[in-house]
Amino acid sequence: MKQFESGVTPLDIAKSISEGLARMILAASFNGEEWDISRPICSDGEIQLFKWDDKEGKHAFWHTSAHLLAEALQELYDGIQFGIGPAIENGFYYDVMPPSGISISENDFAKIEKKMQELVQRKEALVRKDISKADALQFFGEHGQTYKNELIEELEDGHITTYTQGAYTDPCRGPDLLTPAPIKAVKVMGVSSAYWRGDEKRPQLTRVYGISFPK
Repeated sequence: MKQFESGVTPLDIAKSISEGLARMILAASFNGEEWDISRPICSDGEIQLFKWDDKEGKHAFWHTSAHLLAEALQELYDGIQFGIGPAIENGFYYDVMPPSGISISENDFAKIEKKMQELVQRKEALVRKDISKADALQFFGEHGQTYKNELIEELEDGHITTYTQGAYTDPCRGPDLLTPAPIKAVKVMGVSSAYWRGDEKRPQLTRVYGISFPK
């Protein structure tokens, strides 16, 4: 059993074992809770460190890749609205409502991939922030994100966090990578329609699928 000072991060713990391990870990868990590798630990407990070969590592990798996709779409399509963007078994997707008169098709895949690769090179840190429900509703309301606000309305105040990556902010529980820098290859795999929250009486969004790898 190792002991560390309060405020130590999973990344610090990995570095105490080896620099090689520190370069490979993507996510962690603390007392069974998903945990960013940059998030401080201030109590006693059990920690696990996850790499690409672990399903938890892949989940964090693809979760951050979904944020990356959203950031790229935001830069390419001014006024786009975002629904949900989860990691899935093989990759990730994001449900979006493009601006009026705009559709996203296979013809757009190359420019979306190019923008994602460009954003990776910026190595923007993913910044986690605890936020009140009122502030979250105000922020996403001011940015015209009606679908995000619908989701936030259902969350319990005091348990809401956002992740900001460059100019893109998402209400998210994490965990996420430190930066998108480990994402070395991206591919937009497809596009389809999806009713908002699976309800055929609600608006039909565009679902953009992708996959990414560390090499």
